[in-house]
Amino acid sequence: MSGKLIHEVIPVGMLQCNCSILGDPVTREAIVVDPGDDVGRIVEILKTHGLKVRAIVSTHTHIDHVGGLAELHRATGAPVMIHEADMELYKHLDIQAQWLGVATPAMTRIEDFVKEGDAVRWGGFAARVLHTPGHTPGSISLVIEPGASGTAWTEGSRSDDRVNERPAQTRTVAAPGILLAGDTLFQRSIGRADLWGGSAPQILKSIREKLLVLPEETIVFPGHGDTTTIGEEREQNPFLRS
Repeated sequence: MSGKLIHEVIPVGMLQCNCSILGDPVTREAIVVDPGDDVGRIVEILKTHGLKVRAIVSTHTHIDHVGGLAELHRATGAPVMIHEADMELYKHLDIQAQWLGVATPAMTRIEDFVKEGDAVRWGGFAARVLHTPGHTPGSISLVIEPGASGTAWTEGSRSDDRVNERPAQTRTVAAPGILLAGDTLFQRSIGRADLWGGSAPQILKSIREKLLVLPEETIVFPGHGDTTTIGEEREQNPFLRS
């Protein structure tokens, strides 16, 4: 089994969704999470690391997280995975685009659904699926357990073309668990619950019962913005105070 995880995070699209590329440096298998746009950049990073995509996963089907699904599927042939409860939202991508005043992105056929407790696997790694509704009915979070395949991963710096056009640099870091939280939990904030299918009580329940029970050192990669940890959000997130 592999000892390091390649993890590149790039903000993509108009709303700067954090897209994660996670790869096994031994088998060169990978998954891509939340390819909302800028698929050309994603493909270039995959080529840089010599990665073959085994799965494309969206944490939910808001347009900024799924706008690049069809293009990346065509480029890689990898199956697209969402939670089935968000399928209805994906079917109305045209309405989402109209609301934002942008062109409707190409859509792809989705036949692979994930649910609570499933594992998305690539190489020697696996991400455990948590169903965390509230932002949308089918919102999910992905957990990579500490030591899931060795004791360290190689983490890519955020590649933000607005400030740095060079390829993301990598470094080897100790390996607590990591959480890809989508738009459920942010640094000192939580996801919106006022859009279609959203529920404030439900998102708070998801966070408290599914995310805050993770080890405090778990590194949180939100769907937008900067990283945080579970421990920091337990102590400092104003939306989670009783």
